[in-house]
Amino acid sequence: MTEAPTFKLSPAVLEEAKRREHAANRRTGRVALLFIAPALLMVGIFLLAPVVFNVVLSFTKWQRFSGLDEFAGLANYQRLVAIPYFSEAMINTAMWVGGALILPLAFGLGLALLLRDIPFQETFKSLFFLPRVLAPTAVGTLWYYVYAPHGVINTISVWVTGQPNDFGWLFEANTITPAIIFTFVWQTLGITMVLLLLGLAAIPKDPIEAARVDGASSWQIFRHVIWPLLLPTVFVVTILNVAAGFTAFDLLWVMANGYPSQRTLSLAVYMYYETFSKSSWAYGASIAVVLSGMVVIVSWALASMQSRVEDRIR
Repeated sequence: MTEAPTFKLSPAVLEEAKRREHAANRRTGRVALLFIAPALLMVGIFLLAPVVFNVVLSFTKWQRFSGLDEFAGLANYQRLVAIPYFSEAMINTAMWVGGALILPLAFGLGLALLLRDIPFQETFKSLFFLPRVLAPTAVGTLWYYVYAPHGVINTISVWVTGQPNDFGWLFEANTITPAIIFTFVWQTLGITMVLLLLGLAAIPKDPIEAARVDGASSWQIFRHVIWPLLLPTVFVVTILNVAAGFTAFDLLWVMANGYPSQRTLSLAVYMYYETFSKSSWAYGASIAVVLSGMVVIVSWALASMQSRVEDRIR
């Protein structure tokens, strides 16, 4: 039996084919760059340029439209360490991030597991999601009167105990941050629940059914089957909620209007207070740089963990 003849291309033909392929790729790249150029331009003008300007501003003495051309070095960052307001704002921001990380995820996951197989699921989902569509200022105003000395909570307390109660939930250092965190959880619980429901719906039923056949309990199925497969969605929800916790402003500004140390409620509020109320724009820029750095570091760490978890699942 005769062998089929083999054909070999000459080096010159191969080189020409590579040259043409490279030229075609370059043309495709130029066309693609042409299409995305407007988006890149918008990102550069409205996102990257302000970020760079803010970083440069934090090393100057700019205050009340003067001092932009005076270099301050690390003076603004040294002031952050020296002033106790910054450390108080850091502690409250850490509480915000912890609350935004744990509470919406815990309650949202519980609701998602509870609602996924019950009748009238869509109705309950709409009810829990409703606070999300409200403006944060409207939510803050609503809950301000709930926590007021003669608001809903104290009125109910008077009905139950028969004792007068005019406790100011938003005027005491020990209760103001937990009270506003609860309001934040109330507003964000719906979107967290919906995202986790989508993650649960994407989990294949075969592993769950196989675990049931093997005699696994509901807790064992959740721990060893559902939770590992749900982790990518959990990380997405966590990143969104942590970023919201770091940058919380609306609820704090509206609900804590009468609190004496309002500026210390979070780094975002402290930054706004120093920048616009005291016109210390360079110092406010340094707070913004620190806050942005914290958000980037934490988000990057969570994204890295998410990538590793997804690799293990695959």
